[in-house]
Amino acid sequence: MGNYYEIAMESASYIESKIPCRPEIAVILGSGLGVLADDMENTIEIDYRDIPNFPRTTVRSHEGRLVFGMLAGKHIMVFKGRFHYYEGYDIQNVVFPVRLLKLMKIKNLILTNAAGGINQSFVPGDLMLIRDHISLFAPSPLRGRNDEKLGERFPDMTFVYNKKLLEHARKCAVEYSIVLREGIYVYVPGPMYETPAEIRMLAALGGDAVGMSTVPEAIAAKHQNMRVLGISCITNMAAGIGGNILSHDEVVNVSQKVKNDFKLFLTGIIGGWSFT
Repeated sequence: MGNYYEIAMESASYIESKIPCRPEIAVILGSGLGVLADDMENTIEIDYRDIPNFPRTTVRSHEGRLVFGMLAGKHIMVFKGRFHYYEGYDIQNVVFPVRLLKLMKIKNLILTNAAGGINQSFVPGDLMLIRDHISLFAPSPLRGRNDEKLGERFPDMTFVYNKKLLEHARKCAVEYSIVLREGIYVYVPGPMYETPAEIRMLAALGGDAVGMSTVPEAIAAKHQNMRVLGISCITNMAAGIGGNILSHDEVVNVSQKVKNDFKLFLTGIIGGWSFT
């Protein structure tokens, strides 16, 4: 990608030229979870194809649009569609939208995803707060020469998911009567679903849910010293748990069934938190 910083700056400058002010928070939406943008007001939509240097989404349930607007009294920017390592992108392309946030001086990020449940107390439709993650199975987004303008060479990953945001999310779940799980999200590169043997291994490592996104973005965001909150929608039980055949259609269908709770929960989080 040549000079990564300059390329990212060109993309960030284009987005800034299209919106009236800096968003307080950015949200990256997972498979089937684009409904959050439906409740936004005074929206401005930008097609990913119009943003200089921006990758293209290739997954059916990821629309590929950037939406700016108001939600619960806050200016937010929503990525309806993300990029995955399994699409063939270099890991630096996968986290490219997160790098733009640094250049736009946006400090708060909510990451959402559709995930398979490893924890056998979970059921499809549950929302899980990501307390921590495991990422051992794909290149790090920090691999290569470090650019000090983005972050330090060896960032600490003890608290990737902001403790204050986690506590705020827990309070919102109680306030809105949302059944909220918590756990460890395991990142795998995909695109194939895991085998039952792999799921047994991930369970032994302490994983509660598994998916093909989020962690590279979380690492890049932490590298940039952003506040990060992660939420998984458990759309199916992982391979070997329950004996069902896994499919992307099931992922999208379950995401649609929980869309009201998902919107209520995220709207409460965004509206009630002071992003300073």
